[in-house]
Amino acid sequence: MAGSGLSRRRRWVALVAGGALLLTGAGIAASFVVKSPAQAAAEAKAPEEDVLTAPVEKRVLKDSVILRGTVVAGQSVDVTASGSGGTGTSGAVVTKVPKRVGTEIRAGQVLVEVSGRPVFALKGKVPVYRDLKPGATGDDVAQLQSALAGVGYATGSDARGTFGAGTRQALAAFYASIGYSPVSAESDAATVVQDAQDAVTAAERAWQDAKDARDKTPTDETRRAVDRAAQDLERARGRLTQAQTAAGPMLPASEVVYLSGFPARVDGVSAVLGSTVTGKVMTVSAGRLVVQGYLQEAQKGLVRAGQKAEVLQEQTGARTAAHVRAVADTPAAAQQASSDGTGQDAGSGDGQSAGGQGYLMVVEPDKALSVTSVGQDVRLTIEAGATKGAALVVPVTAVSAASDGGTVVTVVGAGGEQRRVEVTTGTTGDGYVEIKPVGGARLAEGDKVVTGVKSGAAGGR
Repeated sequence: MAGSGLSRRRRWVALVAGGALLLTGAGIAASFVVKSPAQAAAEAKAPEEDVLTAPVEKRVLKDSVILRGTVVAGQSVDVTASGSGGTGTSGAVVTKVPKRVGTEIRAGQVLVEVSGRPVFALKGKVPVYRDLKPGATGDDVAQLQSALAGVGYATGSDARGTFGAGTRQALAAFYASIGYSPVSAESDAATVVQDAQDAVTAAERAWQDAKDARDKTPTDETRRAVDRAAQDLERARGRLTQAQTAAGPMLPASEVVYLSGFPARVDGVSAVLGSTVTGKVMTVSAGRLVVQGYLQEAQKGLVRAGQKAEVLQEQTGARTAAHVRAVADTPAAAQQASSDGTGQDAGSGDGQSAGGQGYLMVVEPDKALSVTSVGQDVRLTIEAGATKGAALVVPVTAVSAASDGGTVVTVVGAGGEQRRVEVTTGTTGDGYVEIKPVGGARLAEGDKVVTGVKSGAAGGR
């Protein structure tokens, strides 16, 4: 009886143990079937990509070249006055204080006085290469006539380009207006003119005497005497006119500086009152302000005349639209003009090294810059290229070469599948490139394209 009870207890323990084991197994099995919402959502996602992707964008793409530039005047002229009507620099002395740096210059104003003679500014572009005397002809004479008319002294009936009586009178009047006497064309002109005047006076008296004699005794002889006296008087008057023309005012090359436009500016002064003139006295500039920059070899092929540009004056934050006016064909030492008219190495920045070589580029602002900008270091942005309207663009790293020599991008689908699309490329800029699908291939804005492989992805596969 006791043995039977023990047996029943053992069977009961075994049943309990077996039931526990079954419950444990059921729990483990349920753990593979029953999932939390977060786990279910995570497992429903596509496998994580092992490549880097970027979306295809549709926008206007611009290719820009950025470099440093310096604001300079369209024309810069060194004033090197010899004084004394062009007799040479030996002994020439500054006898009146020059205009100060930054002074605005108007046409006809005196810039400096050297050895008692003025140096003034007139409007013109033809370089000064000779003294202009009465009787001279040429484009430089025509320029003088226009410049004198521009400051209020017309040259009368003189033919354009001929230094005649009207030009003499206008030049003499101009000199008088600035407080100086003009220089005579001939050194002994006064004596020659006086002798010619005396000859005219004598001829006039002889002619009058002959007329009186004829009136008293009207004979053939007295009539011939009057005719001869009249001829002598006409010749004497002609010689006087010639002497006066030769003695008329001249324009010494040393006394005029021609500038392309006004108002102009004094950029630098290198002489003081009482100093001996040994070279340039001052530097003046005129014309519309432009910006000069130097392109490096890799940049030159991207920039050409007519392209749009922008000038950023970083001191004020002002941005001015501009355009490229010219690009040099050959490289030169990179120099920039300073406010005192001297040259110095171009500053570094944006890939341009100081004192290096470069291709000179001139950028002209569409709106005039303030004269206070002369000498400023600015930032230039040149629009080297742009797509025609919005275009499909991708990062440059998304484009690769196919085995057949074509150009392709790899598109990644929603499920991670990949397909290669052959494309042609266009404008590049800011790390992007314009692409166009070849042969009607499917490629649209928002598609993902492969740009690289994630770090460690290759080793984990």
